[in-house]
Amino acid sequence: MRPTLFVCLFALAGFTPAFAQTAGSATPAPPSTAAATNLEAVTVSGVQPGPGLWKVSKGDHVMWVLGTLSPLPDHMEWKTDEIEQTIAESQEVLGPPSVALKPKTNFFGKLFLLPSLVGARKNPDGQTLQQMVPAQDYARWLVLKQQYLGNDRSVEDWRPIFAAVELYDKAIKRHGLTGSGGVKDAVRDLAKKHNVKFETVRYTLMVDEPRNAVKTFKSSPMDDRECFGRTLDTVERDLGRITERANAWATGDIETLRGLPMNDQREACISAVTEAGFARQLGFSDVQQKAQSMWIEAAEQALNTNTQTFAMLPMEDVLSPKGLIAQLKEKGYSVEAPDGSDAEGVAPAQ
Repeated sequence: MRPTLFVCLFALAGFTPAFAQTAGSATPAPPSTAAATNLEAVTVSGVQPGPGLWKVSKGDHVMWVLGTLSPLPDHMEWKTDEIEQTIAESQEVLGPPSVALKPKTNFFGKLFLLPSLVGARKNPDGQTLQQMVPAQDYARWLVLKQQYLGNDRSVEDWRPIFAAVELYDKAIKRHGLTGSGGVKDAVRDLAKKHNVKFETVRYTLMVDEPRNAVKTFKSSPMDDRECFGRTLDTVERDLGRITERANAWATGDIETLRGLPMNDQREACISAVTEAGFARQLGFSDVQQKAQSMWIEAAEQALNTNTQTFAMLPMEDVLSPKGLIAQLKEKGYSVEAPDGSDAEGVAPAQ
């Protein structure tokens, strides 16, 4: 079958590329405007340098940070010469914060769990997508569904948030974009090539009774209508902006990256998951914050222990005044962007 409940929860909470860092808006736009915006967007291709590295330091210890982004141009070839040299000279590579849900059961328990996952994406009580979302949004959905999903009827039984994921994935692919661009895998491979330790920063949430958790999820309501509506907004008219942002990452245009929104749609979809009753029951509501706290702790340890560290973070956590890089700055670490400014884009005093 397609993704399991737990994989889907990762995607919905923003820990995998499927729904990460997308711009949204609340006001619908006319179809003609949306078409014009999206048709004008052309992804870059060929060898591209990427965004450069942020420097976090204290004394003679330094951590070079690569801001990651999703989606990225599908036909881009990332030039990794500088990255490889930096990794080769580092004592450790620090991965981005992540979350894992792990069923507390043995192999056979996991095997017997699989049948209960069938239908996990469907609406409770046999409701259809049309019954779950506002009429205006469903009318917009039908137009976009025909454009990107064709005549697939199975999705009409899905929860709005799962239907939104499917539509978004197909739309970005149609516009020459891909979820991850292989950036994280490339960094991991380079660390392995140069025998540099790769530290995975992962908060693991154990699920005591996975069968009951699945049952609760399948029968619980979820207020995911805002997530659905914002995804429609994105696909209707913001794919051009998403492409512009992807191109800015590829070409190293930091100023453009600073000027484009990163998380409107994603935050709405995260809230749909974390505020749901089943998420609170599983203890899922604060896992993102716990993973980020673990990353800060790991980063400080690396900065204290290593002369040089290489790290990855979502671009939002690099650029945001409330992001993880800004938190390190508040703790007294010096921060410098690739263009010589600080994490929030302010040039340092002369």
